[in-house]
Amino acid sequence: MYDSNSQSGVATLSADDCQTYPKNSVYTDCIEEENRHRWIESEKAGYDLGEAVIRRWVKEHWTGYLRGKWVEHLQGKCFWTELDRGDFGLLLREFKDCPKLLEFLIARLLAGLENLPLLAHAIWLCNDDFPTDRMIEILTSLDINSKRLRHRFDQIS
Repeated sequence: MYDSNSQSGVATLSADDCQTYPKNSVYTDCIEEENRHRWIESEKAGYDLGEAVIRRWVKEHWTGYLRGKWVEHLQGKCFWTELDRGDFGLLLREFKDCPKLLEFLIARLLAGLENLPLLAHAIWLCNDDFPTDRMIEILTSLDINSKRLRHRFDQIS
């Protein structure tokens, strides 16, 4: 279950909690988001902009959209079926002892930062709240570069 840890104020998850949460599809949710964008942009233009506006949304927003869903999954907020089951709630399950570091990390992940800039920030801020060795441990566990999903418009190489 999703319980509050009284010592740190950080929620914790057990390994099987993904079974108690609704399962959502990144791709289904993405189609809904693309269609909302298409409708809004078409309304502004006064006519249906078609697939071109969806392709533009994918080019401009897919990476950030996917990163946001991945972070929700890591936090245990929403189970996304296309993402690694073992990653669900990982941040709260494995790293609940460093809430300030997690807050720092999550904000920067959502901003689109990758491993090297995140690590550089941690080194620059190195103190009790941002220990570099713990940041490296978290980044290694997250394995950001292997967590990419292709959009249906992406060409298969």
